[in-house]
Amino acid sequence: MSTEGLSAEQNAARGYTITRALSASRERVWDAWTKPEQFAIWFGGHQCRMEDMLMDVRPGGDWSGTMVLPDGTSTISWRGHFLELDHPSRLVLDFTDQGAEGKEFDSYTVTLTTLSPNETQMVVRQSGGHLTDEQYKEAEKGTGMFMDVLAEMIAGDV
Repeated sequence: MSTEGLSAEQNAARGYTITRALSASRERVWDAWTKPEQFAIWFGGHQCRMEDMLMDVRPGGDWSGTMVLPDGTSTISWRGHFLELDHPSRLVLDFTDQGAEGKEFDSYTVTLTTLSPNETQMVVRQSGGHLTDEQYKEAEKGTGMFMDVLAEMIAGDV
């Protein structure tokens, strides 16, 4: 889909949603998103690793990290901001993989709902309208892989 002819609101609403049931408490899942040492484990999936993770977990606080790609030498600089924090049920953070040059940010809206004492529903929505529909499809695949590793990590398998 072309973004031509779309209003700013319509374009910003484009993206995707991933829903997962995770075998962990909301607090445990929240920590996976807000503790840099945990975020670094799952963000990037199994093939990449995150280094130099910094997080100032508060509304308006910055986060950043360097993703080392499978070849071991290529990197992607990620950065963003925490926009909303409602511990432990909802967080919104924006991000760019363009490092210091990035001026366009997409966002993740993460909603956590208790299903049982040790099971949480996690809904992750990426939006912002800065990607083409094809790029959102690829981003959804990548985020899905990240969520697989997050699920493994909180289950103790990583």
